[in-house]
Amino acid sequence: MGEARTVRTRRRGRKSPPKSNTPAGAFLQDRVFGERPHLGLLDADRLAFLRDHAISLLADYGAVVVHPRARAAFLKAGAREGDSADRIRLPRELIAEALRETPKEALLAGRDARFDMALPRPDKGFIMRTGTGGHGYIDPRDASYRNMDLAAAREIAAVANDLDQVGFIAHPFVHGVPEVTADIHAFAAISANTRKHGWIQPYQKENIEYLLKIAAIVAGGEDALRARPSASMITCSFSPLEFKFMDAEAILQAGQIGMPIHACSLPSAGGTAPLSVPALVVMAAAEILGMVTMAHILAPGTPVIATPLIFTLDMRTGSALQSCVESQQAATMAVQLMREGFGLLTHTYGAGSDTPDADHQSMAERAMLMHSVALAGADILGGVGQLECATVYSPVQAVLDNETGRMVRRFLRTPDISEEALNWDEMRRIRAGGHFLDSDHTVAQCRDQLVPDVFQRDGRDDYEAKDRRGAFEAARDAALASIAKAPEGGLLTPEQNREIADLLARADAHIVGVYSGTVDTI
Repeated sequence: MGEARTVRTRRRGRKSPPKSNTPAGAFLQDRVFGERPHLGLLDADRLAFLRDHAISLLADYGAVVVHPRARAAFLKAGAREGDSADRIRLPRELIAEALRETPKEALLAGRDARFDMALPRPDKGFIMRTGTGGHGYIDPRDASYRNMDLAAAREIAAVANDLDQVGFIAHPFVHGVPEVTADIHAFAAISANTRKHGWIQPYQKENIEYLLKIAAIVAGGEDALRARPSASMITCSFSPLEFKFMDAEAILQAGQIGMPIHACSLPSAGGTAPLSVPALVVMAAAEILGMVTMAHILAPGTPVIATPLIFTLDMRTGSALQSCVESQQAATMAVQLMREGFGLLTHTYGAGSDTPDADHQSMAERAMLMHSVALAGADILGGVGQLECATVYSPVQAVLDNETGRMVRRFLRTPDISEEALNWDEMRRIRAGGHFLDSDHTVAQCRDQLVPDVFQRDGRDDYEAKDRRGAFEAARDAALASIAKAPEGGLLTPEQNREIADLLARADAHIVGVYSGTVDTI
């Protein structure tokens, strides 16, 4: 055999790449060489068609608004009564005004400025967040499954703190506390164990005030929270085309302190939306436009992030799917529509799968989903660590998602196209059989190569010598290391911990009383 002309280097004896001085988990910025690559499924005509139908659904048919103050504000702003009780029609001019006046930028602040996130990102990339609402937990120690609890919530924060692509942390649904205040307990546990931005999802209307008080305690007071919003609020439509009291109240209270709002629509094709991809997109867009308009009239100037979270029913089983091809298509189209058609910041699932374990299927589904919605232009990719259609959380999967996110974000960075980048002069002088290993250009460029944290590049001999340990095992080790080094008492001061403990006790007494019928509702 002739000698191979490819130059190979040995692993052993090679110097390691230089270590970053960035603190663990600090949110990394990337260089910008050009516009962010874009892949959209919608051409201009189809985009306009879906845009017009989303607006028409609100203007000609309307939506149900349960909250009396919000309904009155809509009517005062020009909305008209609909065909049925509580339904109102939103004038096209009012929707256009809301879209025009809604901020096109937002700050999702960290408790530590290292973790601040400006939207859109200066480097034109995206940010990621952990999965929310999961009620099951896969323990990274032995892969056993249990109900989510407060200990698991603290571990979620500990792992996410060290993930450099994860900009903020959502609270799960925890067991072992009163069900009606599970959101308050979970948000308190997350907030006490991270310096990153927090994501609030209220479960009852009475809970909103307590959640905001926790956010203020953690931030150092309401004025500090207003100046630097270290938490943001979810508000959700009730598909199809209904806005509950709780979610209008969330807009009202969050808007009063200038807290950014994620306007979430969660339609299911075949259930709460027609069974087709474009219909699913129109339903999500119409509901988000309704919440954008509500925020505009209740709290003008509040940043609103369009958040289509897309599901499709498996008509054989009735199961909801977030990573089937129909959901992925609809999510990609919805991001493009909200971003290009309506000019809004966008947020959707960029990770997650329909399988119950961090397995091969999970990696394939979430890689496809992340790549497609990132190319469509999403500003935030949610779902880090979530499995089984957002009902289960795995810290090991979260570490793997972070690695995938690093790769996708680098893929979106348009390479420098120049004679310098080509190493043009040397390329034109290279001798026959030569190489570029000792080129100054190579030495400079190698420092910019993306080096994986947990994905493996071992050859066969090293792989066998390590007992075939791969990315999953490396991710598990990373998750356990993050958990082990987390401060046992959390990151808050003793005074903050006491304030939150007192608040949790009051919330339990009040809200459990409301839902047991022993205390009047507020």
